[in-house]
Amino acid sequence: MTTSASHREGYVPFPEAEAQEYRAAGYWAGRTLGDLLRDTARTQPSSPAILSDAAVRTYAELDADADAMAHGLLALGIRPGDRVIVQLPNIPEFATALFGILRAGIIPVLTLPAHRRAEIEHLAALSEAVAYLIPDRLGEFDYRELAATVRAAVPSLAHVLVAGEPGAFRALDSVPTQGDSLPEVDSAEIAVMLVSGGTTGLPKLIARTHDDYVYNATASARVCELTADDVYLATLPAAHNFPLACPGILGTVATGGAVAFTLDPSPEAAFAAIEKHRVTVSAVVPPLAQLWSAAVDWEDADLSSLRLLQVGGARLAEVNAREVEPALQCRLQQVFGMAEGLLNYTRLDDPDELVYTTQGRPLSPGDEIRVVDGQGDDVAPGEEGELLTRGPYTLRGYYRAPEHNARAFTVDGYYRSGDLVRQLPTGHLVVSGRIKDVINRGGENISCDELEEHLLAHPAVRHAAAVGLPDPSLGEKVCVVLVVTGALPTLPELKMFLTERGLATYKLPDLIRQADSLPVTAVGKIDKKALRGTL
Repeated sequence: MTTSASHREGYVPFPEAEAQEYRAAGYWAGRTLGDLLRDTARTQPSSPAILSDAAVRTYAELDADADAMAHGLLALGIRPGDRVIVQLPNIPEFATALFGILRAGIIPVLTLPAHRRAEIEHLAALSEAVAYLIPDRLGEFDYRELAATVRAAVPSLAHVLVAGEPGAFRALDSVPTQGDSLPEVDSAEIAVMLVSGGTTGLPKLIARTHDDYVYNATASARVCELTADDVYLATLPAAHNFPLACPGILGTVATGGAVAFTLDPSPEAAFAAIEKHRVTVSAVVPPLAQLWSAAVDWEDADLSSLRLLQVGGARLAEVNAREVEPALQCRLQQVFGMAEGLLNYTRLDDPDELVYTTQGRPLSPGDEIRVVDGQGDDVAPGEEGELLTRGPYTLRGYYRAPEHNARAFTVDGYYRSGDLVRQLPTGHLVVSGRIKDVINRGGENISCDELEEHLLAHPAVRHAAAVGLPDPSLGEKVCVVLVVTGALPTLPELKMFLTERGLATYKLPDLIRQADSLPVTAVGKIDKKALRGTL
C-alpha cells in the first residue's frame, strides 16, 4: 500500500543518539498506540472497554470495530501518513475513530470541539489534511456548516465524515468495512498531532511518535497506579493531552480498565456518570475542581467509587487544593504538564503538604530539567526561573514551524516552556507564573497575539491589547483594552464580531475597557505590566 511521505516534511525528529539511549533505557518499547488496544483485547477480550448509557463495549468489540474503521478509511483512498482532522466530542465514537485511524497508519490531528473556522482552517491547511471528522451538532452549533466552509477553503480536504446525521456529507458509521490486512506501523513514526495552547499567534502542531506517546500514557498509568479494575471518566475534551494520555483514555486502555465519557462536566452530569459507572479516576481543571468540591453540598450522588482526582491545566491554588480531598473523599493529584511533552505529577504517597503546595515532579527519570534566568543561565537551587526541558517524550520542534522553533528551543534541544517555576530539593516544581504573553482561562491557553490580531480587524479599533486579570473561579479572565475611533463596541457586539471571524468561543473576551493610548516599553512594545496596573 502506498504511504504518504509528505508528513515527514517539517517534522523534527529526536536525534538518533538520544533515540538509541531512550530505547536502551526501556522508555521506548517499540509499541504503537494501536498495540495498546490490541494487546488488551488479546488478554482480556470480554472485559468492558467503553461504558455508555446505551451499551457496554468489550475490548474484543472495540478491537474489531477499530480494525473495521481502519479498513474503511483505507478503502476511501486515505493513505498511511495522510492527516485527518478529528473534531469529535466526548462520545464513544471518538475511541473507535481514533484507534481506527491509528491502526491504518493515518495521522489524526486532534482538535477541540470549541475550535472554530479560524483554527480549523489553519490546522487543516498546515497539516494538508485530507479528511475531517465531526459530530453533526453540539448544542446549538452545527459542525456541518463549519465543515462546508473549511472544505471550500482547504483544497486538500476530500472527505467529511459525520458522527450523526451527515447532511451533505458521509456518515462516519457507514465507513467501517472488512479487509484482509492492515499496514505495518513503525513505532518511530508520527502517531498523533496535538494542538498547542497557542501561546504565540495561531496554534502550532505537536507531532508525537508512537514510541514517545505510548511511554507518555503507560508511564503515567504506573504513576497513577491504574489497574484493570479502574474506570476512567473523560470529563475534559478527549482530544486534550491531559484526558487522552496522562494517563487518560490511552493509559486506561493499556492497563485494561474501562473508559466512560461525559459531554457535560457540570457536577450534576459528571456526578451522575461517576455514580452510574462507578468511576474511580478523572481529570479536571482548577475551576471544575472548585465547583465539584462545593457541589457535594447540593448534589445527591454516590461518589464513593472515586479514588483519584487529577487537577491540572492551570495552577491550583493551595486553598482550593486543600478543599478537594475532604469534599470528594478521594486522593488529589496535582498535574503540571504540556502537550509538548514534560509531565509532572504529585505521587499518591507524597506527603499532603507537597500535594497541596506543589505541581508535582517529573514523570520520568529521563526528563532533564533546567531552571534559568533571562540570560539562559541556571539559577541557584530553589530560585525562580524559566523551565527548560528535554526528554524521552518531549518534542524537539513544532511541525512545519522552523522560525518559531528557533526561538522555542535551545541549540541543544531543550524546550523553552515559558513557565516560571521553582524546584524544591524533592524535585517537585512550584509554578509561579509565565513569561509568555498568554492568558490561562480555566485551563485553556489563549494567545494574546492572536486575539489582538482579530481585534485590530474591527473597523473601530486602532490599537488593542489583551491581558489576563485574576479571577477566583477561572484563574484569569480575558480583558481587552481598546483605543478606538468613534464609539466603543459593546461586549456583545465585539463577541459577535470575533465569532463571525471564526474565533473559538473560549477565546472571547470577558471584559472590555477603553483607553486613549496604550503604554509602551522602551523598545516600543505594549507594556502589559503597566497596563494591568491601570485596570
